[in-house]
Amino acid sequence: MGTDIHGFIEVRNSYIDSSEPDDDELFFRWHPAIALDHVYEGRSYAAFGCLFGVRGRSFEPLAAQRGFPRDASRSATRAFEWEREESHSPSWISWAELEEADWDSTESSVGPSAAEPRLTRRQVVRDEDWGDVWSVMAVLAKRHGAENVRLVVWFDN
Repeated sequence: MGTDIHGFIEVRNSYIDSSEPDDDELFFRWHPAIALDHVYEGRSYAAFGCLFGVRGRSFEPLAAQRGFPRDASRSATRAFEWEREESHSPSWISWAELEEADWDSTESSVGPSAAEPRLTRRQVVRDEDWGDVWSVMAVLAKRHGAENVRLVVWFDN
């Protein structure tokens, strides 16, 4: 069996969910925008490693070992708790960090042949696979600010 990614795109804003009795106590909090599996279906170990340090290890990961955010949305928290026994390597990354990332940086190690060209982050985290995720995050960032949009993830085997 392989490693799969799970998670949510979240947005931080002042929306109050009246279905949750304590929501009015947290004025500016994280809310689920969309579950990751609605916009990403792939399994790319190279991308998982490049972004979160899981499996592929040829890049310095952008957001490895951050843990599950204590202030995550209720939906993300419930999903993570439901899968916790089979899950590992929870992390998160903001849209602001993704915008600032050097997508043209190359792998830190080379393959079996020194003559093999090094891949860039952009080649490993391909728009064909991740473009819908980035599009949703970009739209939310335009409305709420890049620092108020993040991707929260965890993995299973």
